[in-house]
Amino acid sequence: MMQRSRHIFATCLFSALCAVNAACHADSDTGVLRGAGPAYPGVVPGETLVFPRDHGAHPDFRTEWWYITGWLRDEADVERGFQLTFFRVRPRIAEGGSSRFSPNQLLLAHAAVADPARWRLLHAERAERSLPPLAGAGEAHTDVRIRDWSLAWSEAPGVAGAYHARVGAGEFAFDLELRPEGAPVLNGQGGYSRKAPDPKHASYYYSRPHLKVSGHLSAGHDAHRVTGAAWLDHEWSSEIMPDDARGWDWIGVNLDDGGALMAFRMRGEKGEPIWSAATLREADGSLRTFQQDEISFVPTREWRSPRSGTVYPVAWSLHLAGAGNAPVRTFRIVPLMDDQELDSRASTGAIYWEGAVRLFDDGTEPQEIGKGYLEMTGYADRLEM
Repeated sequence: MMQRSRHIFATCLFSALCAVNAACHADSDTGVLRGAGPAYPGVVPGETLVFPRDHGAHPDFRTEWWYITGWLRDEADVERGFQLTFFRVRPRIAEGGSSRFSPNQLLLAHAAVADPARWRLLHAERAERSLPPLAGAGEAHTDVRIRDWSLAWSEAPGVAGAYHARVGAGEFAFDLELRPEGAPVLNGQGGYSRKAPDPKHASYYYSRPHLKVSGHLSAGHDAHRVTGAAWLDHEWSSEIMPDDARGWDWIGVNLDDGGALMAFRMRGEKGEPIWSAATLREADGSLRTFQQDEISFVPTREWRSPRSGTVYPVAWSLHLAGAGNAPVRTFRIVPLMDDQELDSRASTGAIYWEGAVRLFDDGTEPQEIGKGYLEMTGYADRLEM
């Protein structure tokens, strides 16, 4: 969902690339190299997102990501969750240099499969400086890659376009086509998504729910043909988390009736909500945006990681204010499995929970009404962005 700002991943990733790839052998004082390029642009309300250009990269901004999550069903009707995220980071290091090996744009990626047969998250990560054609992010449309991992848009005359996601990661691999249905959903105020009381903490943010998925997935020694539904988030920003924020909780859910729900809250050091927002697309295509005082996340069950010791609220009630005199709408969020913790300390430096969930209405006989993903950051350590 959301962003990793402030010192963000740049310091951690820059150190990793120096150690592994000798990217910075010419200067041991990385502080001398920082801040040499133009300032980061701000995110301001009133800007109009233009497609397909805004499906591509925005390299002047500090951080950006393309975030795919979804549910897959194989030929035996077994369901699994999957996730692929590409991050682009501009650390303002050695900008303007003539060497194509300068780390002025960094690429990171996380991929995961939630497999109930294993009751744990299969995941992998990568990190590289931008070095086309091996690693980079195109600006004309979605086209981001780190070696053989990629997420790219393709289309042919007379054929509807689609995203293609390809990952090979040892324990698992997938090769998926993701075909959108309908236009992007602009979150916040026409794509300007505020994250805190100070309006400078914001991103440009749109979603593409109900991507129709088909392709191949392997987990362990098993290979499967799969179909399913996915969700794409694309965000870019230069400033997201305020000083008093520790992390966030976010969901993106494809509703069974054709609608879609995105909701998040930014949390403070003591777990108090700093800012919340939501976008609900109804089955008829109408949109409603929910404000800070119209949203409530209430944890209902916790799980402790046996690896990190971190306690995560893995089940929730989500309350959204009704329109007009309508009553508050309440949803229950239930995980596919509890152990969906992702340890990304080798790339972004963070441990967080990101996993497949089911959404239920909260009637006297709760019914499942959708499937999606839940992301929770800042429970292990404060997220540095």
